[in-house]
Amino acid sequence: MADSLQDLRAKINTFVMERDWAQFHTPKNLAMAMIVEAAELVEHFQWDTPQESQHLTPEKREAVSHELADTFVYLLRLAEVLKIDLIEAANQKITLNALKYPVEKAKGSNAKYTQYE
Repeated sequence: MADSLQDLRAKINTFVMERDWAQFHTPKNLAMAMIVEAAELVEHFQWDTPQESQHLTPEKREAVSHELADTFVYLLRLAEVLKIDLIEAANQKITLNALKYPVEKAKGSNAKYTQYE
């Protein structure tokens, strides 16, 4: 079992190499596969009320966890193929978002930064 992001990336890479799937893992294919899995995730919530979406049955929770995992694995694989450090990219994006969404303007608001007065 992989206990860290680095271990998980290595496990996924081994899985892919053992099956000779790298040849199919172009950025285009991986991005498309990730979106398909994300759509399958959304499907589980499609007609739920906000309250229902917060209180999943054990069966639905397991199904949602599988779709989250599929999406996450494709995201990790895409980052691997493109040689993008997701931790670094996420940290940079949080810094950029902090500039776009300063606490004094964004706190408690769902407005996009372009809508601030």
